[in-house]
Order: sequence, then structure tokens, then C-alpha cells
Amino acid sequence: MSDKKQLDEEQIQRLRDDILDTLDEELEMSMDEDGDHNHHSNRVKYFRELLRLQGELVKLQDWVVATKQKVVILFEGRDAAGKGGVIKRITQRLNPRVCRVAALPAPNDRERTQWYFQRYVAHLPAAGEIVLFDRSWYNRAGVERVMGFCNDDEYEEFFRTVPEFEKMLARSGITLIKYWFSITDDEQHARFLGRIHDPLKQWKLSPMDLESRRRWEDYTVAKETMIERTHIPEAPWWVVQAVDKKSARLNCIHHLLTHFGYHEIEHPEIDLPARVRNPDYIRHPVPDSMIVPEIYG
Repeated sequence: MSDKKQLDEEQIQRLRDDILDTLDEELEMSMDEDGDHNHHSNRVKYFRELLRLQGELVKLQDWVVATKQKVVILFEGRDAAGKGGVIKRITQRLNPRVCRVAALPAPNDRERTQWYFQRYVAHLPAAGEIVLFDRSWYNRAGVERVMGFCNDDEYEEFFRTVPEFEKMLARSGITLIKYWFSITDDEQHARFLGRIHDPLKQWKLSPMDLESRRRWEDYTVAKETMIERTHIPEAPWWVVQAVDKKSARLNCIHHLLTHFGYHEIEHPEIDLPARVRNPDYIRHPVPDSMIVPEIYG
């Protein structure tokens, strides 16, 4: 078997695995409802552990609200590293009023004239809130540096400022946790192929993503410099090995939970009140023209 043919077969297998992972995402949503835990496959084990960890996240959420904690979690990594996947699993069963995601677009003309951190400060949590940054102020140390969107002076000013900025957040009572999702060159290549060939995922690919493939080594240098210059005791970096998506999700969530001395919060029993029935109440029929056709079910 030629090297080219073997490589093609490996790529096909990776594409299949990626499609299966997409299907698994749908299974995750219904697994706890269906109660289908009879098969002792790796997928079922993964689902079970994910649901257990999500239960712990709910306890953490209640504790954050009850104790008025302020939590910020940064998710950084190369394109297609799996940041969005773990963010989705963290927020999946949480209250969006407590735990929200900040995924900022490129700065507009006005924002480019502001203090660099200004637009991020607006998204910081109040007491009893958790904010997950899907990419963060570290854009300056990554994509902006590699793609030439900032000059050398702006780049150096970022590194002078960010340690003090994060220390200030810590002094204000914010718990700041920083994750870098690490994948290999081959794995990113395979995931990009999966996005190219899957119509449901093509929207995830941007011209910037494609350019990032060409500049893999430039991103490596930028990442190494970033971690070296911003790994501080008040806000250290944590590296998640993310080639295996499912393991990365579980490992990240488990590690996140270890940062907090949370405990289950007692809630008062909920009594469902009886419905008030008014003998004069008449329910008016809905016109047929307003009814959604029942194609399914």
C-alpha cells in the first residue's frame, strides 16, 4: 500500500470520526431523557461522565450565586482546537442569566481607538455570575500579532499591561482561569477537512482560519511567547490536550471544578400551586390559519 493511499484512508477515517462526533452531540442532548444506558460502549461511558460533571456544574452555579462569586474563564487555542465544544458542554445545562458566553467580533473603528481592554471590561461579571470568553484579550498576542493587525509597540504594550490588568481583576475578587487547547498540526488539518466536507460545519471556516493553516509555525511562536510572558501566579495558564475531543471536554470540566471549594446549596421545597379555575372563563379557539402544520409526530 502506497503512503498516499494510506494517508487518504487515514483522512477518510478522521472525517468519519468527525461526523460521528457531530451525531454524538445530538445524542448528548437526549441521552438523559432516553435513559439508554444499556450499552457499555466508550460513547455511553463518555455520556455518563459528562452528565455527572454537568450535574456538578449546576451545583457550582448555585454556589456561585449563593456566595456572590465572580468567575471569568478564558478559552484560547488554535482554530478548530475544540474551544467551542467544551464551552457548549459547560453552558448546556446552566442558567444563561448566571453563566454567559462572550465571543466578541473584530473591533469596529470606534473600538480600535479605545484602551485595548475596554471592550472586554464591559463583559466582566457582577457578583453571582460566570463569564466564559470564547477567545479574549489574548487576541493581541495571537491572531493580531501573526496577521499584522497590531504594530510592535502595541504588541509590547499588551505584554506590559496584561499582567497588571489580570492582577487587578484578581484583587477585585474575580477568579480568572485561563485555558489553552492544544492540538497537533495533523489534527487541525483533519478537522479543517471535516469542516470543508460537512455542509453543516462549513460556516465555521473563515478566510482567517484558512490563512492560519499556512502560518502554523508563526502561531506556534506567538503562543509560546504569550504563555511565557503571561503565566503569572494570579492567573496561570492551563494546557488542555485536545486531540481527543471527548477526553478534552471531560478533563477541562473536571479541572475547572477543582478550582472551587463549592458545595451543594440547599433549596426550599417547591410546592406547585393549584390552578385557579374561573367558571366564567372561556377559551377562544385558535384559527386554523395560525396552526403550524403537523408534519411530524
